[in-house]
Amino acid sequence: MIDHVHDLTSVREATDRLLAAAGTLDDAAVAEPSRLPGWSRGHVLAHLARNADALVNVLQGRPMYVSGEAREADIERDAPRPLAAQLDDVRESAARFRAASEAPADWNRTVELRNGVTDQAARIPFRRLVEVELHHVDLGIGYELEDLPGDFVEREIDFLAERFSGHKDVPPTELSVDGGRTWSTGGGAGGDTVTVRGSAADVLGWLAGRRDGGGLKILNGTLPALPPL
Repeated sequence: MIDHVHDLTSVREATDRLLAAAGTLDDAAVAEPSRLPGWSRGHVLAHLARNADALVNVLQGRPMYVSGEAREADIERDAPRPLAAQLDDVRESAARFRAASEAPADWNRTVELRNGVTDQAARIPFRRLVEVELHHVDLGIGYELEDLPGDFVEREIDFLAERFSGHKDVPPTELSVDGGRTWSTGGGAGGDTVTVRGSAADVLGWLAGRRDGGGLKILNGTLPALPPL
């Protein structure tokens, strides 16, 4: 069962961790490349702020973004700002998201995100948590996939395994975490089942496009090439 109140607490805690870590940087470090191709750390921070505002729009029944082009333009506009401005924006946009999330609402309602994707309103806090946690890793400032909370990692593997389930370009794939759970995904491409095993961090990293799968053990078949998220 989705517990949006618990997830909102996790969002606040994750945001505090990110702000504390990013606060140790300087303006030059913010302009340096992040782990995301073509994006500086400033791009990542700008995206986090604009994503918070976009999710406020979702919760309040407005389009998530005016357009894809406007989304990209806003990030490019905000990316070159100095560290202090970036941190203020992340902090203030997080407060706006928190305020929108604390307003009385029907959390069972269906809301619309980008590209016609819909979801239950109660899942929006977890979607925000994913943004904060994974982009903290993307900053490349010492926070790694191995540092992510275990319950978060398991839930995000759940989500991504479901997302790729039945995908036309992904063969049937069984994922096993060392000493833990097993997930099934893919299947739309047909063929024999590929069996993959590894640490929770490596499985999540591969599913989320943060690692190339080099740390995984392929027990049979070939590691599938996953489509972009």
